[in-house]
Amino acid sequence: MELSGAELIVRFLEYAGVEIVTGIPGGASLPIYDALHESKIRHILAKHEQGAGFIAGGMARACGKPAVCLASSGPGVTNLITAVADAKMDSVPLIAITGQVSVSLIGTDAFQEIDTLSLSIPITKRSYLVKKTEDLIKILPQAWITSVEGRPGPVWIDVPKDVASGKIDWDPEKESKYWNIQKEEISKKIDPDWIDRFRDMIAEAEKPIFYIGGGLNRPLSAGLFRVLQERLEFPVVSTLMGLGICEDQNPLFLGMLGMHGSRAANMALEEADLLIALGVRFDDRATGKLSEFCPNSKIIHVDIDATEIGKLKIPNLSLKCEVEDFLRQILEVQISYQICALEGWKERISTLKVLYGLPLPSEDDTHHPFSVIRKISEILGDQAIVTTDVGQHQMWVAQYYSFQTQGSLLTSGGLGTMGFGLPSAIGAALVSPGKRIVCVSGDGSILMNIQELDTLRELDLDVTILLMNNGHLGLVRQQQELFFSSRFSASQFVTPTDFIKIASSFGIPSYELGEESSASELLSEVFGKKGPSFIVLKVSPGLHVLPMVPPGKANREMIH
Repeated sequence: MELSGAELIVRFLEYAGVEIVTGIPGGASLPIYDALHESKIRHILAKHEQGAGFIAGGMARACGKPAVCLASSGPGVTNLITAVADAKMDSVPLIAITGQVSVSLIGTDAFQEIDTLSLSIPITKRSYLVKKTEDLIKILPQAWITSVEGRPGPVWIDVPKDVASGKIDWDPEKESKYWNIQKEEISKKIDPDWIDRFRDMIAEAEKPIFYIGGGLNRPLSAGLFRVLQERLEFPVVSTLMGLGICEDQNPLFLGMLGMHGSRAANMALEEADLLIALGVRFDDRATGKLSEFCPNSKIIHVDIDATEIGKLKIPNLSLKCEVEDFLRQILEVQISYQICALEGWKERISTLKVLYGLPLPSEDDTHHPFSVIRKISEILGDQAIVTTDVGQHQMWVAQYYSFQTQGSLLTSGGLGTMGFGLPSAIGAALVSPGKRIVCVSGDGSILMNIQELDTLRELDLDVTILLMNNGHLGLVRQQQELFFSSRFSASQFVTPTDFIKIASSFGIPSYELGEESSASELLSEVFGKKGPSFIVLKVSPGLHVLPMVPPGKANREMIH
């Protein structure tokens, strides 16, 4: 049979089990969209390419499998870049397929031409410019495998229009030969000497602590970690990307560490003498002043990405390994530790949690954002996925939402992208039937991709947006107040925006959480209804995210 390059792309996506793609068509990508016309793959028409990228990113984060977004050349590509860069920073498997001008026009400044390959290389695991139609046969499965092997991440395939339109002979019976996309499961056998050193370090420790992050944020890895933690009963701190891996109600879980983490977590790390770092990269927001991070601690670091080991903090013992493989093998080993010392350490952890707990509003202040976040957690339990944008509301969610299950928080960690929350919530809802998706956003962030409210209404998904409106870029304002002598510059929205009217104009039921309404009753009512909804909560501009580590300071120097 004869297939065009575009038909081959669509046929491969079907072969790989892709059921949904998202994007926006344009001149250079029309051959691909024409091939999609007869496909069983469902296409979600976003209203901006960045929105399309984040919808796909939300799907990939929620289900753990590669998701696909499409865009055309030129501005379609440049609009998509932020979402792809976000996926790279947070290790999300994403396949971006874009149209390009014909091969003969590349380099001529043709209409809507951009050097996609050069732009995409720094923000992907691998990028391709397809020069011949037949090259797609190898590139497509290679791109898929690359996105998931090792440390996951995005791959970009740029397809010139004539390559997409070109014809090749194709034998369907050879698809399984050419398109073997099964990830090769090679379990790395850990050297027994390494295990002995690991056991010795634990046996010598009096105050061990687990430091966990996004590298554990997969169902099996998280499950294995919970087994290990329950067996050893070591305290746990988490990065933003690791929330949900350890149950929030675990008495030995200290919450998030770092710039806006709990004081208890940061103080425990000051005292720890052994840090077992699993699937983390010692990011500056977690460590504070790096030279003073965990000053009394030896470090064991396990990560799949060798470039992250020793990049910022030199470990005493390290292992390049899938964290899942590490956990599975360690669980087969007898590990001894100092029982009396650990009991004293656990008591100290309980004391730290009491002494340095997060600030709480009064019980009658039910409309305080902290109270509202806790109420949402209480109502929905483990039946929700929470997405956030970036800013104060993101940190409040990280601090006050009681995450119980792996994968229950989707947030932009590494890149910190405003505009992430709404489209990623749409993506999560597309692959998580039966879950209520709650997007917590701020008035600055929601405006970045507010056009995707139209996509949400069109799809009629069970997504609730909780908008915290303080009339400012809240975290910017906070830092200007604390570190720039309250010289507020470009952080206030002078003219108030009527978000209720905006959401209603898109056909989305909208509510204001005011003093005259019961927060509990309104939230319960909204979550009990199918389809999208939009809630606005007014927040005082002077309310800060605390604790906070000042820039350049050690974590122990938190403002609180």
